[in-house]
Amino acid sequence: MTGAVAPKAGMTISIRTRSDVVVVDPDRFLAAARQALRDRHPGLTGAEAAEAVADVHDAVYALLDRDGALAADAVDGEAVGIGGLLPGTRVSDRPDGLSPAGWLQQVVLDDPQPLQDYGCFLPADPFAVPPIRGG
Repeated sequence: MTGAVAPKAGMTISIRTRSDVVVVDPDRFLAAARQALRDRHPGLTGAEAAEAVADVHDAVYALLDRDGALAADAVDGEAVGIGGLLPGTRVSDRPDGLSPAGWLQQVVLDDPQPLQDYGCFLPADPFAVPPIRGG
């Protein structure tokens, strides 16, 4: 933890988050994602959901749209390295076919500008941490 920093008008606070999961059952993963899509769009048939969720990207976005995170129920406040499963251990019985594999968050102060201010032209790497001023 760094020294105390007081908030100031115009300060940009960026939260960079990484959340990893391991697919342990591809069929359950796709089925859970298709159900997530149908939960958000009840008029869809099973066949329409299967057509809309055809690959990993489709499945990830369907679950993110509904839950806000993959394996959202598994985030219990413990980041990587603090309790939790031992390295290489997988959870095989989750209904979504995913094994939560850790998460991290980083707070970055004074990014040169917030994402909103880029409009539709994001920087080349929106996840890059800005250089430390004066360093």
